[in-house]
Amino acid sequence: MNMERVERIAFTFTNGKVLVTGGYGGGRWLNSAELYDPSAETWTTIGSMNTTRSQHISSVLRDAKVLVTAGRIVDDSLNSVEVYDPLTETWTTTDSMRHAPHEHAASVLLNGKVLVAGGFDNIPLNTSELYEPSTEMWIFTASMNHMRWKRTASVLVNGKVLVIDGFDSNTINTAELYDPLSGTWTSVGSMNDA
Repeated sequence: MNMERVERIAFTFTNGKVLVTGGYGGGRWLNSAELYDPSAETWTTIGSMNTTRSQHISSVLRDAKVLVTAGRIVDDSLNSVEVYDPLTETWTTTDSMRHAPHEHAASVLLNGKVLVAGGFDNIPLNTSELYEPSTEMWIFTASMNHMRWKRTASVLVNGKVLVIDGFDSNTINTAELYDPLSGTWTSVGSMNDA
């Protein structure tokens, strides 16, 4: 990479290229972004995000654009959201989230909406919001049954989202399932170990 960084997000496009955004490096918080091309084995600095951020989450939308949600800078949580267009290599600010989580979960649902759940903003959160790409707007949906951050979320083949583990004030082993059709969360037991 061209810039050392921690607390950043990296993910792979369908063409194999890897986008790395934000984080902390060189003694400062970053808004820069880099693209790794595995076929050429090169790193290219691309346009910077509009907002400096770390501990954010990225999601690839159906149109191959990238939604970057929330995060933090120093001790301040962010609710700002940006979209990266890989065709034009530009960043656009979109509707802000209602909450300001970092270390949250984001899942692209089968209907194309993005579910953001949990995270941390001075306290662990159980809040959930949905992003509608066609309107570029956020709406509230039901809150999780448990506050959690640093958790794992997986979209299942039936379209529901399974959220497991994480922290409240301690490590937790509970799991819950989000149903996009009803907009509700259901507890689905606990794992054997936290």
